[in-house]
Amino acid sequence: MLFKALIRPALFRASVSDPEIAHHWLMNRMATLSHSQTALKIIEAANAYKSPVLERDVFGVHFPNPVGLAGGFDKNGIALPALAALGFGFIEAGTVTRYAQPGNARPRIFRLSEDNALINRMGFPNDGADAIHARLSTLPKPAIPIGWSIGKSKITPQEEAIEDYLYSLRKLYAFSDFFTINVSSPNTPGLRQLQDKEPLDRLLQAIVQETETIAQKTSSPAKAVLVKIAPDLTESQLDDVIEVCLNRNIRGIIATNTTLARTDLRQNSSESGGLSGRPLHRRSLEVIRYLSRHLENKIPIVGVGGIFGPDDARRTLDAGASLIQIYTSFIYEGPTIIKRINQHLAHS
Repeated sequence: MLFKALIRPALFRASVSDPEIAHHWLMNRMATLSHSQTALKIIEAANAYKSPVLERDVFGVHFPNPVGLAGGFDKNGIALPALAALGFGFIEAGTVTRYAQPGNARPRIFRLSEDNALINRMGFPNDGADAIHARLSTLPKPAIPIGWSIGKSKITPQEEAIEDYLYSLRKLYAFSDFFTINVSSPNTPGLRQLQDKEPLDRLLQAIVQETETIAQKTSSPAKAVLVKIAPDLTESQLDDVIEVCLNRNIRGIIATNTTLARTDLRQNSSESGGLSGRPLHRRSLEVIRYLSRHLENKIPIVGVGGIFGPDDARRTLDAGASLIQIYTSFIYEGPTIIKRINQHLAHS
């Protein structure tokens, strides 16, 4: 394949010391293409695979296919049309915080090529909710569902986290088909404490109430709220998440975010941060199966973690997921992975 034979090696060589260089180069090119209808039609014709068999309705949203792009790739929503043209069924953009923030010091992304994995400690770098609101106001929304991931600003004290999330939700509400509440990134100090039962309950209660308030004012259905959880939770902690989500009318659970574990790696790394990619797949499946058994189809699951091809996608759906997301495999395999997965799912 052209991507793996030529494009990926060139991008990886040009960004050996800092993989983020390649990411920014690619995003800038895609942002430019996003403003050209001709370019978007060419990209879609070459990449997108469509079939009625792939369509599905989940948490009140219609998806043309079940393969989504996970949060963190387009943090500021600069290239959504071009990404959509590649054939994704939905995109999760962000994570966005109330205040603009640079994130952690670079380098903060590390390739583990032998493992088809990445370690990142990005720390939610983004332009902030106000700037992203202004940008989206001038851009056409892609035809596929767009969800926005929102998180806590690093400078916001823990006791003010709820209002921080609510501010971003209000700013992005008109541009979002659903919201992902990110309480599971390991790279913002104290963020994962919001997965604990009591703080999670308070946060989700406030967020769902806000969506219902906005819905009443606009005479429209409330946007779906999803929660993204860590793969490092114990079964007891997963039970708490399930209880809170059921009690607070959460419409979906994304399983899982990156892991702090370093098991099953061939390539040693002492870098701190969250691990994504193929080594995460087994644990992600374990969490999805556990959630599926205990949720009893009351809340849909979005499966993410180590999906590198059609067989991984099928295993994730069979484990109990209604939709899937990819990220690290998109970097290693290129855009053809979207079409390959969709073709397989349509004929299996």
